[in-house]
Amino acid sequence: MDLWQGRYDKLFVGGRWVPPASDGDLAVISPATEEVVARVPDGVEADIDAAVAAAREAFDRGPWPRLPLEDRVAVLRRLSGELAAHEAEIARLVSTEMGCPITLSAKMQAMGPRLLLDAFLGLAPEYPWTDTRASATGKALVTREPVGVVAAIVPWNAPLLITMIKLAPALLAGCTMVLKPSPETPLDAYLLGHLLERAGLPAGVVNIVPARREVSEYLVRHHGVDKVSFTGSTAAGRRIGALCGHDLRRVTLELGGKSAAVLLDDADLDAAVAAIRAVSLRNSGQVCSNKTRIVVARSLRDELHDRLAELVRSMPVGDPFDPATEIGPMVSENQRKRVEGYIADGEASGASVLVRGERPEGPGWYVAPTVFADVDPDAKIAQEEIFGPVLTVHTFDTEDEAVAIANNSEYGLNGSVFAADPEHALAVARRIRTGTVEVNGNPVGFTAPIGGFKNSGIGREAGLEGFDAYVEIKSYGLPSL
Repeated sequence: MDLWQGRYDKLFVGGRWVPPASDGDLAVISPATEEVVARVPDGVEADIDAAVAAAREAFDRGPWPRLPLEDRVAVLRRLSGELAAHEAEIARLVSTEMGCPITLSAKMQAMGPRLLLDAFLGLAPEYPWTDTRASATGKALVTREPVGVVAAIVPWNAPLLITMIKLAPALLAGCTMVLKPSPETPLDAYLLGHLLERAGLPAGVVNIVPARREVSEYLVRHHGVDKVSFTGSTAAGRRIGALCGHDLRRVTLELGGKSAAVLLDDADLDAAVAAIRAVSLRNSGQVCSNKTRIVVARSLRDELHDRLAELVRSMPVGDPFDPATEIGPMVSENQRKRVEGYIADGEASGASVLVRGERPEGPGWYVAPTVFADVDPDAKIAQEEIFGPVLTVHTFDTEDEAVAIANNSEYGLNGSVFAADPEHALAVARRIRTGTVEVNGNPVGFTAPIGGFKNSGIGREAGLEGFDAYVEIKSYGLPSL
């Protein structure tokens, strides 16, 4: 039996499930059936005030920031066990909310948050929480202390995974939190609240309020909030950065991407195409780190075109709960219109359509996967984040040209380089201005920091560096003994 039975008429504030301040609600719509599957309270400013007050009380006077690290670790280890016990339910919830194919959802959306939490639990004892430094000019105790109340604003494409990349380091550091899930995907956050209760988290340490954009801005501007951590679009990130800048509020922004996969002339096409399947069209194209620009040596161009056409045609599009499905629906009708608008723009620009997949009949916000070939690197479809199953292919003659195409973007989030010699691939990867570059398709894992150059954001998440966003550095002058 599912732990959470679908009653979403309250908010998780101050360690209790409490009635919201208004009777408005948000409809959660299945992108596969276009039917309402749940309704949750539509948080208003009074709900934000209550959540921030609870987090403030828990930080200023509660036990959580004052517990030894090992005690906070113990609570979050219990949370890890709860996540493991409810992976199947988490996968179903996220697939229902936003249409992630269930086979991927079981790994990325359900197992991923637990593995990420476990990585932080393993790293926490290694983090330099305290350090003593002596010099001819003084002796100091340097500490890293919790930043305070954190507003965590998460997107819909990997809701629980992205929640955990914020929640785990923040809570281990001793912070408290107001979690604002996306209106499209609040259900997994409700389950998380229930699991946090079972893990024994003290009251007020995490508070959960779904809300629309205007109320989210109120949270960002709230004087009771010490830190904002946001993942989402670059446009929204600019707005949040401006609001935080006005009040000098600490902020971390993990934003958009338009990442390139560079295939050098001796690249293993089998490995490259397998990687493109996994990390270019992942989650139906709705991942900011997907490699959606394929930059290929001219000597491999024709063969890669054939391989990509074969690849896209081999990826079933349809019901996200069918284990065979690899391309599910877009999260919303507006997102489908946005993606189809980019496809129409690409066709109008003169780019050749290498392949367009078949869109299933019937309900659901599906988009036919599309690959454009011989695309001008300055074209709109090559420059703007589409966030759907659309790839552009670009051809180069020299490595300098390949690097120039890869770096020809306002974004700098991710990328990959494929070559027969891993050292050669690494040398090219060093020239690409992004926060992460995968060599021959190898992922960096959950103990490495991720984040972006340029317009892909500010700050880093995951790894030891992931704790940095949730601490203030403080120095104490000590007497010399």
